[in-house]
Amino acid sequence: MRFKTFVLAGMALALMAASCAGKKEVWPSKEEVKGMVKQVNDHWQQTHPEPGWAFWHVAAYHTGNMEAYRLTQDTAYLNYSLKWAGHNQWKGAKSEDKAQWKYSYGETDEYVLFGDWQVCFQTYADLYAIEPDTQRIARAREVMEYQMSTDRKDYWWWADGLYMVMPVMTKLNAITGNPLYLEKLHEYWTYADSLMYDTEDALYYRDGKYLYPAHKTANGKKDFWARGNGWVLAALAKVLDVLPQDNAYRDEYVSRFRTMAQALAACQQPEGYWTRSLLDPAHAPGPETSGTAFFTYGLLWGVNHGLLDKETYAPVILKAWNYLSKVALQPDGSVGYVQPIGEKAIPGQVVDAGSTADFGVGAFLLAACELYHFSEVK
Repeated sequence: MRFKTFVLAGMALALMAASCAGKKEVWPSKEEVKGMVKQVNDHWQQTHPEPGWAFWHVAAYHTGNMEAYRLTQDTAYLNYSLKWAGHNQWKGAKSEDKAQWKYSYGETDEYVLFGDWQVCFQTYADLYAIEPDTQRIARAREVMEYQMSTDRKDYWWWADGLYMVMPVMTKLNAITGNPLYLEKLHEYWTYADSLMYDTEDALYYRDGKYLYPAHKTANGKKDFWARGNGWVLAALAKVLDVLPQDNAYRDEYVSRFRTMAQALAACQQPEGYWTRSLLDPAHAPGPETSGTAFFTYGLLWGVNHGLLDKETYAPVILKAWNYLSKVALQPDGSVGYVQPIGEKAIPGQVVDAGSTADFGVGAFLLAACELYHFSEVK
């Protein structure tokens, strides 16, 4: 069944690429792309002057803001993340009592080992790379090295957690040279895979509650949440961007990245976006930006780094970018059609041009910055 699925997906991609052959594809210029990065990020920062806490949704925005800084060298962007990091004392959850540290869902300070409190460490590591001050990564190292000292491997029990923490571990490995970061990364990822990955459709369930057939869409189908899979594809891109070429597990991550990319490209909607339930568009119809932006970022990264075939994926990317830049992006610089905080596609939930969120803006910035480096953008 899996073989049949991917034969059909491959045929669909080939037909898509063939249908675009001979047609003039209109890509934006580098100046236009950078202009959109500035428009979106300036709008967000001007309308959100207070730094906010270090929990996942704000921290996910900062992963995009750091890419915007690297692209534009606008010191206002750097200062915005520095202010946020300082406000949060360069920490996630702040408990100092390790006996009380938890990793189930929690928004209070004892949930230090919960990945939604660890994604902030990505930005702290990036800020350390700009100015190597050990204070910037002291808490990140304390938390992650304590976690790695335990015998537990079930820390990543939901798909979002892969984006939250996988890149943290590759970044800290690059800084410290400690090989345990990469060993534990693979151990935790293997557990997450065993819990959430569907080998037949090459997509991830959001967590154990959504496994088929115990859980189904309104139309009786498998329910693969778009943003959940967006977190995973983006996580793999970020990991592979830093992971040493000779790492023993690199080929495994590359294989998963390519397989996911093919599965995702096959369920893109004609308008360029992906619906909230990937294989059942009727379950929650209409555009959704956060998943679409993460997919666009991941596919662009894959092509830019030679892991995905440009001829095959360029039409997918162009359709996705046309949606992001012409539908999701609003005249005032806000990013619309972002599904609110949640964990699943919800029938009847309103997602419209006014639906925006920090993590959706971060995803848009990641996609736009990666597009800037795409060879078709001159």
